[in-house]
Amino acid sequence: MDKKKLVLTVLTSFLIFIILAITYLFFNRAILKSGLENNLLSFASKNEKTVFSINRITFFSSCDAKNKTATSSNFTIENLYQFTDMAFFISSPSSGEKNLENTFKKVYIDNIKYEQRPTLGQPNLYYKNINNFAKSDIIDDNLINDKLEFDITSEDETDLNRPTLYNNLANPIVLSYVNNNIKSDYTLTDTSKPITYDGSLLKSCNVLLNNISCKISFDIYITNNLEQEFKTTVYASLPLETEGKSIYDGNVTLNQDTNFIFYRYK
Repeated sequence: MDKKKLVLTVLTSFLIFIILAITYLFFNRAILKSGLENNLLSFASKNEKTVFSINRITFFSSCDAKNKTATSSNFTIENLYQFTDMAFFISSPSSGEKNLENTFKKVYIDNIKYEQRPTLGQPNLYYKNINNFAKSDIIDDNLINDKLEFDITSEDETDLNRPTLYNNLANPIVLSYVNNNIKSDYTLTDTSKPITYDGSLLKSCNVLLNNISCKISFDIYITNNLEQEFKTTVYASLPLETEGKSIYDGNVTLNQDTNFIFYRYK
């Protein structure tokens, strides 16, 4: 084979390779595009209406402490802790009637994150019985370790000391954020005023609010009674101040309108 034929053969092979490569890329992109479009259409068809959403969160923030020693001249705090109770109200705007679509079969919380951690203390998240909302009690057994699964019930009477939700959305998810040991073995020398076990202790102990501010997020998963699966991510800035009031005044209550919509992914 002479040089001209060899060059021609090489060029022809190269052109065929280029054509095949372009053809492969074109069809591969077309297939990927078609798959993406199908996925988007499938997602859109599953989410034509809102089945579950969180439109309101109620917060209560205060403080408490354990005393270690008390004398006529001073008072020593063993554990100064700040807590914020949160009630997340899940509603179903899709229908006034309760049916298989807008009732619970399974609910759990996962992927808890501290978007902004306090620089003082040891923060943790707990499940809380709604009957103890705004109380400073801490039940160690209710500490959430990574994931919280709820019992789902339709009984009129049930034990809400365990993580439990009525299947008809009758009660909110109630959690308690507790920041322990903001001050430990801290001595108050001014005993001329009575000690009040609320947010005013933070001021008495010289705790700056920006040192205990916190933002959290977590995912809530719902399976309804049609076996459809939903998810939303909740973001919450824990209130230490509102207009005209701060936790230094004792406590802070906030009813916050929200728009966390659960999207159906399966």
